[in-house]
Amino acid sequence: MLKTTWIALVLGFWSSVYLIDVFLKTKSHFNESYQNLQQRWGFQILTAQIRWYTTRLNRWIFRMGQCFPKFTFYWFEMGMWFGIICIFASVALLVMTLLKAFTEEKPEQVLTPVMPGVNVPVQHLSYFFAVLLVSGVLHELGHAIAAVREQVRINGFGIFVMVVYPGAFVDLHTESLMAISPKRQLKIYCAGIWHNFVLVLLGIILLVSLPTTMSLLYTTGEGVVITDLAKNSPVAGPRGLSIGSRLKSINGCPLLTADDWGRCLSATVFYPQNGYCQQIGKMQDVDNTVQLYKGLGGQVECCRNDSASDLCFYYQIGSSQENIQKKYQCLTARKTTEAARCHKNSDCLQVRKTVCVHPSLDNTSRLIRVLHDKGPPVLYVGDPYLFGFTVSVSGYIPKYNILPFYLPQTIDTFCKYLISLSGALAILNAVPCYALDGQWIFQAFIESYLTSLIPNPLDRQAVNSLGLLFGTLILMANVALALFTLLFT
Repeated sequence: MLKTTWIALVLGFWSSVYLIDVFLKTKSHFNESYQNLQQRWGFQILTAQIRWYTTRLNRWIFRMGQCFPKFTFYWFEMGMWFGIICIFASVALLVMTLLKAFTEEKPEQVLTPVMPGVNVPVQHLSYFFAVLLVSGVLHELGHAIAAVREQVRINGFGIFVMVVYPGAFVDLHTESLMAISPKRQLKIYCAGIWHNFVLVLLGIILLVSLPTTMSLLYTTGEGVVITDLAKNSPVAGPRGLSIGSRLKSINGCPLLTADDWGRCLSATVFYPQNGYCQQIGKMQDVDNTVQLYKGLGGQVECCRNDSASDLCFYYQIGSSQENIQKKYQCLTARKTTEAARCHKNSDCLQVRKTVCVHPSLDNTSRLIRVLHDKGPPVLYVGDPYLFGFTVSVSGYIPKYNILPFYLPQTIDTFCKYLISLSGALAILNAVPCYALDGQWIFQAFIESYLTSLIPNPLDRQAVNSLGLLFGTLILMANVALALFTLLFT
């Protein structure tokens, strides 16, 4: 889907929500009942944002904060030191990214803006929203539980969706928060990014141990199975591939693992199209009723337009470079691709006067032959990228029929998004930048550990302001650089 289409859909959705909200608030017939409904359920509609706020979780959060006091003390103590390290690590990372952007031709992007429908596939939107919601909720629960641990009152907890990004927030009692020492404040402020980091570790552990944990239910190394097939896939259909099909090979390249799928598809793109050995004596002469003509892609065609089973092939004959002749022959594609593969005439058995015939295709198209377990080989002629993008496979094959094909792939994809997005939240929130956790972490760090080095409160305030200004500027510069790279390169 085009970027402009996604933007139009998002604008249309939020415009409709805003108009409905205004209509219900301005009409006297609905006004009172609508506001009562909002208060009862705790939801609120703002500009391009929907919020849900509740106090019903306060008691549960309070109990969580009171459980295992010794464990939570060391837990949030570790989180505090992790947050302090992250302040300097995140700033160093952003500065290095900017320096590389101006000194290297193709620098690696540390920050990449995540835009659903632009650089997040449509089929991955559920992972995107679920991971952001889980990361945001556990981030804020970290703040809330640490606040209870430090005797800070909680007013409430909420979840929101802003434009296309879900998140969460915790409402702490400001006066009780300001009344505790800066070090105790620091534990509360660092708890969010600490929980994001723990989520990253859990995601890595689960991802690495996935083959072992799934070995009881799934087999690996014996092929790949289709877990999803786009509706517009050129290989879908009654005589094509289907979900659950076990794929054996692509153009003779064996498929044993999910990595083989990407490797074999890449081979069809970056290596020359293979040909097939055919005996000259058994090939029919070119039908004179169909003259050679150029197709839409500039390739030579020698078959009728209404033929779905035939394909134009070419071969070269001649003993030297001067007298090499290129001939074209319309052949049945399925029967031809059953022959031995080759790249040149010498690859074939010369005793039978065989030649190597190649499909006559444009530069972006390939003839792909897919062996699978549910029928005859599937032949595809077209862009291999389109073929690869519309087919999702997994290297995990169920041992029992009741097991879903997609479960290991779902866990694998979820873990990868969890590592990426939760890690990004930890890095971004650690930057000493206005409106982020880093603003309060940096301030509490100065008041906790730099009072002896900078005894004057005004000097500490100046250091805090300069640090926040610097952090905000480098973060904005990195975001601008990442947006420019995404949209214009």
